[in-house]
Amino acid sequence: MSQAQQSDVREDGVIESVSGPVVTADLDARMNDVVYVGHEGLMGEVIEIEGDVTTIQVYEETSGVSSGEPVETTGQPLTVDLGPGMLDSIYDGVQRPLQVLEEKMNSAFLDRGVDAPGIDMETVWEFTPEVEEGDEVEPGDIVGTVPETRTIDHKVMVPPDYEGGEVVEAKSGNFTVEETVVELDNGEAVTMHQEWPVRQQRPANEKQTPTEPLVSGQRILDGLFPIAKGGTAAIPGPFGSGKTVTQHQLAKWADADIVVYVGCGERGNEMTEVIEDFPELEDPTTGNPLMDRTTLIANTSNMPVAARESSVYTGITIAEYFRDMGYNVALMADSTSRWAEAMREISSRLEEMPGEEGYPAYLAARLAEFYERAGYFENVNGTEGSVSVIGAVSPPGGDFSEPVTQNTLRIVKTFWALDADLAERRHFPAINWNESYSLYRDQLDPWFEENVESDWSEQRQWAIDTLDEESELQEIVQLVGKDALPEDQQLTLEVARYLREAWLQQNAFHDVDTYCEPEKTYRILEAIKTFNDEAFDALDAGVPVEEITDIESLPRLNRIGVQEDYNEFVDELEDDIASELRGMY
Repeated sequence: MSQAQQSDVREDGVIESVSGPVVTADLDARMNDVVYVGHEGLMGEVIEIEGDVTTIQVYEETSGVSSGEPVETTGQPLTVDLGPGMLDSIYDGVQRPLQVLEEKMNSAFLDRGVDAPGIDMETVWEFTPEVEEGDEVEPGDIVGTVPETRTIDHKVMVPPDYEGGEVVEAKSGNFTVEETVVELDNGEAVTMHQEWPVRQQRPANEKQTPTEPLVSGQRILDGLFPIAKGGTAAIPGPFGSGKTVTQHQLAKWADADIVVYVGCGERGNEMTEVIEDFPELEDPTTGNPLMDRTTLIANTSNMPVAARESSVYTGITIAEYFRDMGYNVALMADSTSRWAEAMREISSRLEEMPGEEGYPAYLAARLAEFYERAGYFENVNGTEGSVSVIGAVSPPGGDFSEPVTQNTLRIVKTFWALDADLAERRHFPAINWNESYSLYRDQLDPWFEENVESDWSEQRQWAIDTLDEESELQEIVQLVGKDALPEDQQLTLEVARYLREAWLQQNAFHDVDTYCEPEKTYRILEAIKTFNDEAFDALDAGVPVEEITDIESLPRLNRIGVQEDYNEFVDELEDDIASELRGMY
């Protein structure tokens, strides 16, 4: 976490009261200033000023802190350190690197008041300039590159709050992040290190309409409910329905250049799984470890509540920084409900007037403020980049009518509704295709039609219509039984069953089926459509539906997902289905 040094402290005061993470003090400070509380110097942030009383939310455990202890303000807002070294790092909610804290204390248990910068100020990086003496540069312009990991080149930029000017000297070689690499004629010195306030959006030239999908490798998402690069999505669902696994799958396989994973108030074992898996998993596009393009922010449920409130802002600021370099960034927030609960706790301790279910009246505004920082942007340096935000929501009891889910629904354009009934039937991902939706479909169809198949949207619409018809027929089946239906409707139910089992179901823990490229998603759907067309032709020719659904090749539809050489498998399967059914009439 970046903060002002002790020399920047401008005023001090004393604690008047302590109520959990909320501390009041007699202190001359400004809103959102970072302060240090008590003899141990616990980090906090000013959230309210009323007369001479300043209210502070403390990002660490406050037990044992008492009135009369000193409080110091830095005079600066909560900021993050930006520069080489953020990738392959694990931070807490205020960007303190957990590996560094563990080494400092020689213990896995974190002491209070211990701090460290967000990036290593001593590490030497190889800087290659991309500007020359005499070049004119403006705020945001890229002046050089650093090979941060095997996968990502870190682009060093003129900070947005600089004036810019003519390059006097551009150095080449090995430097720490605080050493000057480019000097300007107005005296400004560009280093590899920037600081930026977490609650302030980084500037961009223009927010554009996204037209390219964030390919997830999950059939139900890419096939039915796609999200755009620069889009927003919510994954609400009850306990055990697969929110975290879905988030993990997106973090592992989505075709983003950079992944920022924010574990906001989730259980420690779930973050442990990410930390253990990602270094061992191979990036499907580069072959390097996934951690080479990933930043983790771990603020688990046993960590201080107030730090959850800042963790999502820390994550989105890091994402925007990489977006400014021209990268496509995917931010996973797991979960925004825990963030909202932290706001509710702070609000109640401030004795603010509660809104629905005790959440603060400004809940909707805070959620909108967070999600609106997503988008596909033309950056100030002329590059294009995106931040896609995917937030998990944990409604108590799976009740989608609760405030966090409803306010999120008003903001995001993709809704992946997880269903407890599907999860109980072991249908994963347990995304309910009748309740979910994507408002990006129409603007993304041209990309799929150009890059996958020209009839992508027609095939998808056929699948949607079939699943909708099945949903209606199931109500009748529950009353009179399947055998009472006409044969064509019985066949529709059978086709829909293969859509659910062979296409919509996917095994996240199978080496092959865990990732399904759009071409494979299309081929599986095409094979099921082939069966549908051939089966209805056979039915029209008088073949009984029992014989049609009993052909030997049909169960192989369920095995396409686990085939590496799926094209050959599908070609052979389609031929076998056609020959078997045509042989019956």
